[in-house]
Amino acid sequence: MNASQHYDPRRFRSTVPYYARFRLPYPDSLIARVIAHVGLATGDRVMDLGCGPGLLAFAFARAGMKVLAVDPEPGMIEIVRAAAADAGLSVEAREGSSFDLPVEGAPFALVAMGRSFHWMDREKALRDLDALVPPTGALAFFDDDHPRTAENAWRFALRDIADQFGRSASHHIVESRSAGFQTHESLLLNSAFPRLEGLSTFVRRELTADDIVGLGFSLSTTSPERLGARA
Repeated sequence: MNASQHYDPRRFRSTVPYYARFRLPYPDSLIARVIAHVGLATGDRVMDLGCGPGLLAFAFARAGMKVLAVDPEPGMIEIVRAAAADAGLSVEAREGSSFDLPVEGAPFALVAMGRSFHWMDREKALRDLDALVPPTGALAFFDDDHPRTAENAWRFALRDIADQFGRSASHHIVESRSAGFQTHESLLLNSAFPRLEGLSTFVRRELTADDIVGLGFSLSTTSPERLGARA
């Protein structure tokens, strides 16, 4: 199933007030490890593709990179621009997506994607990114996970709620994954970016019930728009 057929650039419009406040940020220690591993230097160009409110963009900007933050949701771009101005960070925010990649500012030493690659036409995105990233550059895919510990039982309860109340309208994603869906790794191995390496960092944070509810509203599967009166 072609991802572009189901591309909704405003999918996260109702999550904007919750995303920046309740999504867990990426640890600075992990950002530092990625910078060292890729060999980035101060002033290098980095693109945050599918930036949301700029969680990765600001992390790399604080480390001295010149960052282009790209997202199709105008509300997210407004947040990034305002926050960058307030913090005095070198972040340019622009509306766009993997379907219309901005080429101004290329080449990029790094293109970072935080929980966004699965929304793209991944094969096309990789082909297009090949033209923007030099042989010495890299792609970095950021995600989070929650070990199956007693403290993290809330995460699986939230997933059950999404399955019951919010995921029906995303049935095309489930269908595509059950019909010969290729993992990110499989696609990358057959792309211009076949050298794969993984880095991870464990952190422990204490969350309140309000934090968990806010996180739920920041997800596309349980956004206020998706849930409607069921929220």
